[in-house]
Amino acid sequence: MVSILTQLNDHFAQALGGQFPPDVTLPTPLVVPASNPKFGDFQCNIALPLAKQLGQPPRAIAMEIVNKVNLSGICEPLTIAGPGFINLKLLPDYLGEQLIKLQQDQQLGVPLIQVEERVVVDFSSPNIAKEMHVGHLRSTIIGDCLARVLELRGYDVLRLNHVGDWGTQFGMLITYLKEVYPEALVTADALDIGDLVTFYKQAKQRFDQDEQFRETSRQAVVSLQAGDAESIKAWQLLCDQSRREFQLIYDCLDITIEERGESFYNPFLPGVVELLQEKDLLVEDNGAQCVFLDGFTNKDGDRLPLIVQKSDGGYNYATTDLAALNYRLTTDGAQKIIYVTDAGQANHFAQFFQVAQKADILTDPSQVVHVPFGLVKGEDGKKLKTRAGDTIRLKDLLTEAVARARQDLETRLTAEERQETEAFKTEVAQRVGIGAVKYADLSQNRTSDYVFSFDKMLALQGNTAPYMLYAYARIQSISREGGIDFAQMASGEIILTEPTELVLAKSLLQFADVIETVETSLLPNRLCDYLYELSKVFNRFYENCPVLKAKDPQRRSRLLLCDLTARTLKLGLSLLGIPVLDRM
Repeated sequence: MVSILTQLNDHFAQALGGQFPPDVTLPTPLVVPASNPKFGDFQCNIALPLAKQLGQPPRAIAMEIVNKVNLSGICEPLTIAGPGFINLKLLPDYLGEQLIKLQQDQQLGVPLIQVEERVVVDFSSPNIAKEMHVGHLRSTIIGDCLARVLELRGYDVLRLNHVGDWGTQFGMLITYLKEVYPEALVTADALDIGDLVTFYKQAKQRFDQDEQFRETSRQAVVSLQAGDAESIKAWQLLCDQSRREFQLIYDCLDITIEERGESFYNPFLPGVVELLQEKDLLVEDNGAQCVFLDGFTNKDGDRLPLIVQKSDGGYNYATTDLAALNYRLTTDGAQKIIYVTDAGQANHFAQFFQVAQKADILTDPSQVVHVPFGLVKGEDGKKLKTRAGDTIRLKDLLTEAVARARQDLETRLTAEERQETEAFKTEVAQRVGIGAVKYADLSQNRTSDYVFSFDKMLALQGNTAPYMLYAYARIQSISREGGIDFAQMASGEIILTEPTELVLAKSLLQFADVIETVETSLLPNRLCDYLYELSKVFNRFYENCPVLKAKDPQRRSRLLLCDLTARTLKLGLSLLGIPVLDRM
């Protein structure tokens, strides 16, 4: 199904093709959504920029355009406002026809891509021997949302978890455990994950303060990278334990992701160094092999190096990233790679992308995109931490969200004197609690920091997951009350006479354009904004237009509008990783 905006742009392009001198460039897009509904549904503002090229008054050009474009059956007669703005207002009958097409489309108007394309989405990426914290929440759910949107469009999406399972931290941890708890290096689950994290912190403290310990740890890394059997066994035990803990979080969040940690690329690291040598990019600096970067300088103005092999023969994060990029482009066949990490890594990505281009690892038309996100802050405006100053464990945060959702539900059921089963309460608390956490994050512009508040995210009013879930459940209550099975309803005429019906119709028909916007901008909050507006528009329609009490054909028409709204909310929320509820 072709979106209305695309149809309008096609009509204008066909009508205006060849109508102007060859040296005149038509601005794009020709048609855009109206900036103010009082002027109509869409606008064509190209008369103003054309006026400069043609040396004619913009209003005269607008008149010429209006005379050439035929939108009969789609729009009311076009009007011109101000110096040359062309306003378009859609006909109710045309909107009804488009809604019937939408109802018959499982994709709700979202087109599939024409040429198969593989996209890698690199997200989540926790570190072994550490517990996932609130920062991992952002990467995990933003990456999952973008993957879901791309999958809906028909992309072949490879979801990768670039776990930190290699490098200095393992030499440090293994060295420390040999001293204080050697059993953990030979026996599975000898330590609780929390104790393992504590030992990691103690190891890090020793590493920072004790030169001899630091050197021993570095040698342990070299042994690990060289494939020493004892080191490999200890490493595997630690990884397996952390991996099981991560999976509990992913199951709770309904995240599907393929783990391919840093260790996977270890065999390819020498080849990266050889390639950089062949390209004459390596420079030795204090015994390390480096690539000096353009546009990155230290405080003295000297170019900064990107270290790819340390003086002790070990490799750096950048080396692994270069090997991963090369593998994903060649072996995985990715045309595009999206990296979802915190904004603090922006320089790292800019640097390693530059080296990849210089080494011809990254060539046109392959694309790499860093998708940065800001911090999660507490209501005091500071980085979200426990009272003790520790980073909040993601497991604890999600558990509390579900507990608070359960408490809110119990309070509401008591006030309404409703009796519900334990299974109902458990399901609602789980979906509302986890959904509220996800939505609160995704509804923010990812590039900004945001303030975490359980009270706000669990509210039944405002731009929250519960508000959207309630709108969906309200439609299902119409189904139950009227004894209607929406899935069995045949298509019929959709009659749009009331103002709130028209607004709802237009909102439903915007879904495909919103998905395209999310795909190109990689901003999930655009989808959240749309779903919130759709929910508000539906609630106004529900309050002003009786559904079950109306008579056919108006009753059937309004039921179809309800069904389309429910389907759009369900699909839209599923792209955010939030399942709906028939009752709340």
